[in-house]
Amino acid sequence: MAASIAALQTVAAQTGPHTLGQPSPTGQPEEVENPVAVMQTDSVLDQAEAWLSRVPAPPAFVAPATREDWELRRAGIRQELWKLLGALPPRPEKPNVRILSRELREGYTVEKFEFDNGAGALVPGYFLMPEKHTGRLPGVLYCHWHGGQYHIGKEELFGTNAAPVPPGPALARRGFAVLAIDAYCFGERNGKGPGGPDEKGVDGEQTASKFNLWVGRTLWGMIVRDDLMALDYLASRPEVDPSRIGVTGISMGATRTWWIMALDDRPRAGVAVACLTRYQNLIEEGGLKYHGIYYFVPGFLNHFDTEAVVALSAPRPMLFMTGDRDGGSPVDGIRKIETCVRPVYALYGKSVDFESLIYPGVGHVYLPEMWEKTLSWMDQYLK
Repeated sequence: MAASIAALQTVAAQTGPHTLGQPSPTGQPEEVENPVAVMQTDSVLDQAEAWLSRVPAPPAFVAPATREDWELRRAGIRQELWKLLGALPPRPEKPNVRILSRELREGYTVEKFEFDNGAGALVPGYFLMPEKHTGRLPGVLYCHWHGGQYHIGKEELFGTNAAPVPPGPALARRGFAVLAIDAYCFGERNGKGPGGPDEKGVDGEQTASKFNLWVGRTLWGMIVRDDLMALDYLASRPEVDPSRIGVTGISMGATRTWWIMALDDRPRAGVAVACLTRYQNLIEEGGLKYHGIYYFVPGFLNHFDTEAVVALSAPRPMLFMTGDRDGGSPVDGIRKIETCVRPVYALYGKSVDFESLIYPGVGHVYLPEMWEKTLSWMDQYLK
């Protein structure tokens, strides 16, 4: 693709109401030509190339020839990821959870809870399960998105702000136990950062990021640490079969999904929607602006790119679904990730368990057909 995402956005704004990531009335992306945009494209690409040319590229990721060699390398990559996330406080051996309420709704029950994360914060969440069930249930850790919707967080379970249906009740009625928490700066944790209750939204997120950097860790690391504590709690529930837990989410929730899969072997399967970002390609296409500061891990590109993280999921089933008009996930980067990761799955004889679908003419959205694929994936690998 010759044009950068940033330039295409400029063109879309100048030529009509159909912005980048949205199909035209025919259902297909509109072809746009604009000499000003071409000049801007060249400028973006030239500047990105100039910046990248002054720093060492990360070592190329190539799958080893044997599974034994990969297992050794896999352990090293995971260890390096933990180092890059910073000096995270150790997780408590068992979450100290307090149940706040329990309610029977149509076809499912919902509990509201909170746990102390051992790092100065209470983490609120919901646990849902079918109203009637026998035996232990498969579980789903649902990771909410960002979308600038700091006030929503875990309430995404019950809405359609991100997914085409309320995902929590839909999964619970389908026979899954479902758990979701508020990430740092979201939902009930919006305004509970070091800047105090009046500092909310993006300001609170930036303050939390700065604080964590000053104490030698990352906000991203603290977000994923809470997710792993949520996984600890989900796996400990007597209603849940800890060997049949999946992880899913859209956007920030998708990235949380593949990091959780990379850092912990307990989840059996994952589905990540609308965020599979290879960082070198993101820079090349002028797309850094599409991701908030919470997401960046200093030093990451000194060691590897996203394919190394995604490969740690192998041989467990992973499904990625991304639109080709999603500026935060350049398609050439996704193709590179696919090329690197598939051989790792092949080492286990599990090539079919790694699936990456690109949806033409689709932006940063969760389509109904994507949701149906998510349900089928979880049914297939968790039930």
